[in-house]
Amino acid sequence: MQSNAMDLRKGFLVKHQGRTCTVIHWNILRNDRRTFVQMKLKDLETGRIAELKEHGDSKYEVLDSEVIELTHSYRDGEDDVFYTPEGVEYRCPHAAVEEQLMWEVDAYKGLLVEGHLVTVSMPSTVIARVQDTSPPIKGGGGSGTKDAVLENGVKVRVGLIVANGDRIRLDPESLEYKERVQG
Repeated sequence: MQSNAMDLRKGFLVKHQGRTCTVIHWNILRNDRRTFVQMKLKDLETGRIAELKEHGDSKYEVLDSEVIELTHSYRDGEDDVFYTPEGVEYRCPHAAVEEQLMWEVDAYKGLLVEGHLVTVSMPSTVIARVQDTSPPIKGGGGSGTKDAVLENGVKVRVGLIVANGDRIRLDPESLEYKERVQG
């Protein structure tokens, strides 16, 4: 379906220079004579972000999409293989899901565009195990934080009471520490 740049919104999927992209920023700019649309498009395969300033009547192909629940199964060459709860297999280029697969989660949300899996997203929080941090500070339940390295190699800031081997809940996008998890 063709759409004008003025009709796009954040979250829309579009074709840009032959690539599947999602609109991550959309804003109207006006001057004395013209109206422009300022956009940021993220290429779903490479992760590259393009900043554009377009005329309001510039045409974009808006893609039909669907979100489904998937679990990661294995890597096969350059592809990662996922399955739906019903056992339907989907493949996606490893480069499109590499960052998301750093986190162990029970289920991912898969984005299908015209029946093909283009990327997966994670829940808003994940649980990870701390591999290396300084010893916990007793009574350190306050608001202080310290450096830590997780089992997947990601460096984060954690609460002062967190010890090596503890499981923590964090936001995988911002790496913001939420809480220590029991068990």
